[in-house]
Amino acid sequence: MAAYTTIDNPELYFQTVLYTGNGGTNAITFDGSENMQPDWIWGRDRAGDRHFLADSVRGKKNTGYYLLSSNNNESDTNNAPPDGITAIGTDGFTLGANSSNTDGGWSIEINQNTNLHVAWCWKAGTSFSNDASATSIGSSDSTGSVSDTAGFSIVTWTGTGSAGTIKHGLSTAPSTIITFCRSTGYHHSTFHHKNTSAPETDVVYFNLTNATADDSGFWNDTLPTTSVFSVGDDNSVNQSSETYLAYCFAEKQGYSKFGQYEGNNNSDGSYIHLGFRPALVITKAIDTTSNWLMFDNKRSTFNDVDDYIKGNQTAAEDTGSSDVQMDFLSNGFKLRGNNDVVNGAETYIYLAFAESPFVNSKGVPNNAR
Repeated sequence: MAAYTTIDNPELYFQTVLYTGNGGTNAITFDGSENMQPDWIWGRDRAGDRHFLADSVRGKKNTGYYLLSSNNNESDTNNAPPDGITAIGTDGFTLGANSSNTDGGWSIEINQNTNLHVAWCWKAGTSFSNDASATSIGSSDSTGSVSDTAGFSIVTWTGTGSAGTIKHGLSTAPSTIITFCRSTGYHHSTFHHKNTSAPETDVVYFNLTNATADDSGFWNDTLPTTSVFSVGDDNSVNQSSETYLAYCFAEKQGYSKFGQYEGNNNSDGSYIHLGFRPALVITKAIDTTSNWLMFDNKRSTFNDVDDYIKGNQTAAEDTGSSDVQMDFLSNGFKLRGNNDVVNGAETYIYLAFAESPFVNSKGVPNNAR
C-alpha cells in the first residue's frame, strides 16, 4: 500500500486555539482530540495589535519574551510583560494578569479582557545542542528543539559576521526557514524553497510587504542540506556577537507543504494540491508588494474561508471579504476571490499545515468540509 502520511493525527504537532481574554490568570487548553505541549506559540488579538511569538527554546521569564512578526524589535530586552505567558502545559499554556507591554510606546495584547484572541501552536519537543568544533557539523554552535517526525525545529545561534553554517536539527533539508535577530532590531529574513527558481540567492521578509530581493548576504547563495543551513554576512542573520533564532520546516507528506502558485485574478481561482485538508494556510505574493495572509479552520469553520489576519501587520482581523476567499478542501485549497493580495495575476508562496491527511496510513480517506 502506498504511504500517504506518517502523521495520521496532525493535532499531535499543530493546533489552533481561540480564546477570550480575561485580564487575569487565563489557562488556555487546546480543544483537539490529542494533548499537545506547544514549543512555539504565535498569538494575536483579533481586534488588532502586534503578533506575539513565544517559544520554549529561549526560555526567558517563562517564555514571556516575545518575538514580533509585525515589527523588527529585538526580543530579549524589550518584549516581556511580567505576567504574559507564565507557563506551558501538557495541552496548552497559561497567561498572567498583565496583558501588555508598553515599553517604547508600543504594546502587545495577549489577554485583553473580553477580546477574542487566536494562537497557532507547534510542537517540536526533543532538545538538541551542537558543538560545531566537536561534531564537525556546521561552523557555529547551535541549540534548539526538534521534531523530525513533524519536520519542525527551533534553532538558536550567535552570529560571527562571516559566512557560515548552522545545524538545524532535522534529518531532511528544511523547505522554509524564518529567522529573527533576538538582540538587535533587524527585519525577519525568510528562506522559502519555492521563492524563485534559485531560492538560495533570494530573501523575503516576514515582517514586511516587500517583494523578493536578490542578495547573497542572507543564505550565502547555498541551499540548506540535510544537516545545516547557510548564512551570509548580512546583519539580519549573522552579525558578530548578536543572537539569533530560526523556525525551520521540512515538508512532510500528509501534514505540511510549502509551495508556490500562480494567481489568475478570477473568482474561479487556482486549485492548490496539498495532499491534506488544511488547518492553516499562509500566503504572500513574491513578485510585488503584498501582505502575509493567514487563514485557518478555527476562525472560518466552513467554506468560503474568508476570515484572515495579516501576519506582518497590526490591523484587526478581516472577516467576510467577498474578494479574499478560498475553500479548504479534503486534499488542498481553491482560491475563490479576485483580490490581488491572494489571487491577483502574481506569483505566490504559501505555508500550509494539515487538519487531516487526504488518506491516512491505513488507506482511509478524509471527508470534504
